[in-house]
Amino acid sequence: MSVTLEVEGLTKTFATPAGPFVAVEDVDVRVHDGEFACLLGHSGCGKSTVLSIVAGLQCATRGRVRIDGAEVTGPGADRAVVFQAPCLLPWLTARQNVTLAIRQASPQLTRAERRARADHHLELVGVADAGRQLPGELSLGTQQCVSLARALSVEPRFLLLDEPFSMLDSLTRFELQDILLRVWERNRKTVLMVTHDVDEALYLASRLLLMTDGPSARVGEILSVPFPRPRERTAVLEHSQYYELHGRVIDFLENQAGQSAPAA
Repeated sequence: MSVTLEVEGLTKTFATPAGPFVAVEDVDVRVHDGEFACLLGHSGCGKSTVLSIVAGLQCATRGRVRIDGAEVTGPGADRAVVFQAPCLLPWLTARQNVTLAIRQASPQLTRAERRARADHHLELVGVADAGRQLPGELSLGTQQCVSLARALSVEPRFLLLDEPFSMLDSLTRFELQDILLRVWERNRKTVLMVTHDVDEALYLASRLLLMTDGPSARVGEILSVPFPRPRERTAVLEHSQYYELHGRVIDFLENQAGQSAPAA
């Protein structure tokens, strides 16, 4: 499996009234084509900072991000981001929010083609009936599904997810995890997802990239997730290695947050 996304020596320092604050330091990550990788760590450890730099929304203080060997210098149509909050334009319907993104990414498409693509992706994530509604008329979970549809509709190569389910109640979070998993198993986009939820990471990911605590956080351990695909939640929970892996992650987060390991 080829490496398509490389993060090398990534360091981000912020200026503060108390002096420079090193959020992440010498982060090394390699994500393979078609892989679902999770950056996992405590809140505030710099996971979202790394994702933002990969997306081209922030610049690194030191180090680099490369895609197929070419250095990332800013945002690109090859990378779509879904944030914690849905970030939908409130004066546009769900369909219009999606078609606006499609128009910006693919201006050559006709209005009918944009609408057809928007409706396809709304249906793909299970919210086809919400197309004519404004975001304020939708539940938070449905809004986040629309955000996912919008990200997918521009047909990116990379899907970057910044704790997209953290604001949802448990039942809705489980439902959206299942939707995301079904969509990923269908299109196999390369996914880099930030989360602090161990169960979520084990259910969704192919590999876990465990972040140490900040400041100067880095990738401290990398774990492969062996559960076969396609996945079902019950089967994952009943897998013979589930609780062993769960325990290793918890042990790392509680006791080994100062260690580091090379990217793999």
